Amino acid sequence: MHAGLRITAFAAALAATFGTAYGVGQAVGPVTEDKTPAPHDAHMGDSESGHSESPGHSGHESPPAGGLQISENGYTLDLRTLRLAAGRTADLRFAIRGEDGRAVTAFRREHDKELHLIVASRDLNTYRHLHPIRAADGTWSIPVSLPRAGGYRVFADFTPEKKGAENLTLGADLAVSGTYAPQNLPAPNTTATTEGYEVKLGGALRPGAARELKLTVSRGGRPVTDLQPYLGAYGHLVALRSGDLAYLHVHPGGEPGDGSTEPGPDISFTATAPSSGTYRLFLDFKHEGKVHTAAFTVRAGTAAMEEEASGPAPGEVSEEASHESAGEHGH
Repeated sequence: MHAGLRITAFAAALAATFGTAYGVGQAVGPVTEDKTPAPHDAHMGDSESGHSESPGHSGHESPPAGGLQISENGYTLDLRTLRLAAGRTADLRFAIRGEDGRAVTAFRREHDKELHLIVASRDLNTYRHLHPIRAADGTWSIPVSLPRAGGYRVFADFTPEKKGAENLTLGADLAVSGTYAPQNLPAPNTTATTEGYEVKLGGALRPGAARELKLTVSRGGRPVTDLQPYLGAYGHLVALRSGDLAYLHVHPGGEPGDGSTEPGPDISFTATAPSSGTYRLFLDFKHEGKVHTAAFTVRAGTAAMEEEASGPAPGEVSEEASHESAGEHGH
């Protein structure tokens, strides 16, 4: 069961009138802004207890997926900005609330930041890695511009500064108004190009089994051997499962200054897929003072999974997959 897009009643009525317009790829629009905030719907994976296994997760075979719940372990993602307009820059505001309902103001720094914010469209064509600023009262905010109308998922990845607290990834839905034109998931690829760089992906995701993913960066046909540290490593990788946008925790192999990890061209990670399925991988890496993003579509598990309808050409990364941080773009 997939979490639905938050669109207005008008757009929903249009979708009903034209039947399976989303499925056949016909434009449905415009999606207008609703000035009356709607309450949060139940999110994929939510239950009365706030815990649920992700699809394909059984027993101890696969790790739990993150980002499917708005609340977990007594913490809640309170997304204050429920709607944005496509193509317009506006502040995205939220807070992390504890069991007492108060905004949390103490976080453990992980990968050089107190909190990592990921925003991704439901079709996984648009991706943002953001680093918002926290006010003294615990409210986080950052200006953001999203290019296309439709449904998005906001992920907050953090660890509370509390003894015994575990790392959490909470998720909430965000609606972006405007003329909505559905897009297909990009086709599977093992090579991605971004801003003059070529990144090759080696290795494979396996359900319930840790596997090494090796990404190799080159430019102009030459290996890049002077990558710069970014978030405590030479690269940062986010994996999202197509369909429900389950968030995978991916761990880098080694770190700058450990005496054995080279600054490129290879960047290694260890990842475990929670289930068979199709995933999008987003690699952020820093070179010559700027952060670049390379995106991949990969399959985990069943090799004979049916091909999705063709998307953008394999290896091409649009401007919609990018990195942003508070007050600056691309560093």
